[in-house]
Amino acid sequence: MCGIAGFWNPKRTNERDLRSVLDPMLDVLDHRGPDERGSHISVDRGLAIGHTRLSIVGLDCGHQPIASSDRAIVGTVNGELYGYKKIRASLACESRSCDGKSDSAIAIPLYEKYGLDFVHHLRGEFAVVLFDGKRNRLILVRDRFGIKPLYFAINSDGVVWGSEVKAILRHPDHPPRLCPKAAIHQMMQVMVPGSTAFQGVQALLPGHMMVIDLEQNRFESKTHRYWDLNFPVQHETNVDPAEYVQGVQDRLIDAVAARLEADVPVGCYLSGGIDSCSILGLATHLQQSPVKAFTIAFDSDEYDESNIAALMAKRTGAEQELLRLTEKELYGPAFERATWHAERTFYNTLAVAKWHMSRRVRACNYKAVITGEGSDELFGGYAFFRRDYLGKEDRDQILSGATLSEKELSHPAWEDLCGYTPSWIQPWMMTLERVKPLLSQNMRDLLQEYDPVAAVANAIDPEQVRGRNRLDISQYTWSKTMLEGQILTWGGDRMDMANSMEARPAFLDHHVAEYAVQIPPDVRIRDGVEKWVVREAMVDILPRELYEREKFAFMAPPAHTDPVKRQAVQEMLDHWLTDQRLADAGLLEQQSIRDFVSDAWQETDSTIARRNDIIINHALQLHMLHGQYVEDLPLPAVD
Repeated sequence: MCGIAGFWNPKRTNERDLRSVLDPMLDVLDHRGPDERGSHISVDRGLAIGHTRLSIVGLDCGHQPIASSDRAIVGTVNGELYGYKKIRASLACESRSCDGKSDSAIAIPLYEKYGLDFVHHLRGEFAVVLFDGKRNRLILVRDRFGIKPLYFAINSDGVVWGSEVKAILRHPDHPPRLCPKAAIHQMMQVMVPGSTAFQGVQALLPGHMMVIDLEQNRFESKTHRYWDLNFPVQHETNVDPAEYVQGVQDRLIDAVAARLEADVPVGCYLSGGIDSCSILGLATHLQQSPVKAFTIAFDSDEYDESNIAALMAKRTGAEQELLRLTEKELYGPAFERATWHAERTFYNTLAVAKWHMSRRVRACNYKAVITGEGSDELFGGYAFFRRDYLGKEDRDQILSGATLSEKELSHPAWEDLCGYTPSWIQPWMMTLERVKPLLSQNMRDLLQEYDPVAAVANAIDPEQVRGRNRLDISQYTWSKTMLEGQILTWGGDRMDMANSMEARPAFLDHHVAEYAVQIPPDVRIRDGVEKWVVREAMVDILPRELYEREKFAFMAPPAHTDPVKRQAVQEMLDHWLTDQRLADAGLLEQQSIRDFVSDAWQETDSTIARRNDIIINHALQLHMLHGQYVEDLPLPAVD
């Protein structure tokens, strides 16, 4: 686990110049890897590759950048590559060099053996950057689900990359500027896959590889998808569900076992959901000893699941670390820090809670935890999946305004793509309609020629949804957008690595995923029960109360639920949404946003109030991002 950054610009051929540009890029990624720093400079090529290390595997022998025996190939790896010992032994039997005993060391010899197909032999959460000096070629690879981030920016002079956008923004060729289109997407919550909040900076898509060649002083880049969630056009019928129950159990046990491999202790995140509880149960049995479990508790019974988590901790004998959070921790300096780390807005202070939790994990001398993210995406766990598959329901009212729309909406771009408009995007379409009157005139003019809802639909490969079951379509489109752009960024890597802590989501093991997409929809959601196949696979692991419990959205209490929280938000608004800041950012109309906030605090309809909270969070954070990155304001200290 680490931070990686670098650039390739043949016009920069002065060593002092190369290092003076690379060092600030690494400085801003120090939180991702405080244990060690390394770099590779190739003056004649204008190449600088850097790495900040969080040592988890091969504590004394994992120095990066890594290189081939003849030094012709050099690169960096961020993340974990599982099964590396077996691969290293196999390479040794073929007399192939694999210097170093860390997992990252297998990347280059695999590339030497298989060429660009080496990525198919990687299992885990990773971002890889290799420079092949023999071919004058740069290769960027991101893991199958985008668990590990990798960003890039290309212009006529060269390419810049980094684990986080902030590293690229430290490069002199890419000064920070907020992207107006991205601002609209953040206000409505749904980003276009591959986009970021900043002009000119892109995210390498999950499951993709970019190859950049320099030929006749011109950069030629090609990106291709090496892996995807391939739902079948036709599922098997009249199947015995017991076969799938056993298949899920076997693969999940293997995935958790792989993620327990480390040279430091590995803990578990534990909420009250079946996913994290299943992970803790399996880890306990595999490790054959109690596992350290980390749980967040909120000061609202409606949103707190810690009592269920405590039940699971007791059942497994886990040593539970309980972190109780109130408005004091969720707003103010911690909120600002979480925004800086997220590099985009988030609709709920769960991101801030995750920032606090990773901080507590490190305070307990843990660097790695296994998590339950991905189960809902693969096995149909969300209310909107069930709605698309079974039809409109009266349940899940607590989610209205956040993850379910209270009325049916449609959009022609989504109708053309899917044959219907997925339920997961409908509440964000409603959010967009409430946002439009708040925008500045320039932003409203932009919307005359730009349709953000269609832009998201147009980023989805139609061949991957055409002819599929409605449940498959909903799961696929959500995974291509909100899983990577939300859950695995501000809900995952960015908040975890903010405090130098690695999360390992076992459900997103690609062996689990490739099996899950083959499971018939009526086994994933059976008799109206979401994730039925997972529940059955874990029936002997989970407490009965949890096995029978419906899916509950894990989020922090919104501000409108508590006058103290409302006051905390208002104090931040008073600081960040001044006339001058609103004018400088140019995103919102000053009086409109002030009237909106004033009316929002008086709203009595809980669904509308929840949506208002979301809009206020986004508006606030867009101006924080402008201040933190464009104005380069210092971050506040957190007690």
